[in-house]
Amino acid sequence: MQVKLRIFRFDPQTDLQPHYDTFTVNSEPTDRVLDCLNKIRWEQDGSLAYRMSCAHGICGSDGMTINGVSALACQKLVKDFPPDKEILIEPLSVFAVVKDLVVDLEPFFEREKSVHPSGGIALTEAAEDVEHLQSMEERARFDDDIKCIMCGCCVAACPVNQGEDPAYVGPAAVVRAHRYIFDSRVGDTLKRLQIMDTPHGVWSCKSYFKCTQVCPKKIQITKHIVEVKRKILSDLRHKK
Repeated sequence: MQVKLRIFRFDPQTDLQPHYDTFTVNSEPTDRVLDCLNKIRWEQDGSLAYRMSCAHGICGSDGMTINGVSALACQKLVKDFPPDKEILIEPLSVFAVVKDLVVDLEPFFEREKSVHPSGGIALTEAAEDVEHLQSMEERARFDDDIKCIMCGCCVAACPVNQGEDPAYVGPAAVVRAHRYIFDSRVGDTLKRLQIMDTPHGVWSCKSYFKCTQVCPKKIQITKHIVEVKRKILSDLRHKK
């Protein structure tokens, strides 16, 4: 079968405005969108820029917008889209375009770092010569969080990050904070809650659920954001 892809093109170094190029590739229904992009770059236009690495939904490097939805190109199959229509490929929204489908994720990583207290990660005290013990139930509180591959899809899909509050720390950063706030071995929970309880922190989230819908690892992001809000109310604000 033949597949048409309409792809966003923009090189800030040389272009005044973005434009779109359309490519047709021979494909199997079970090919991934990433396979189609590879065929275009290898066989038709070597200047097409996009990120990829593992190609198996683990590294998170090939996040982009496919038919208006944030996703990993390696997880979307050709058969997932109407065969008689073009597949629209654009960069992740919110982020500045470096070239074509490559975006600048440095601000994303900076916000991930901002959820940590200045002193770094502080563990609770353990008895001398004894490891930090943790029950299976305690570990389960943050198992979902550590599935995050930091692809940025959740931030790109978030209506708050897109315009209501661009300075919002973002769903991925809150998930990172949740991972430590609910880890029984970490001893600086109140400091982390205080970081989340600031302007552009967790309260900027309006529970649109877009982050949860697009997460390629199926993390219950909105649920964890609500849990952080409740933790702030119970452990921080109600104790003042």
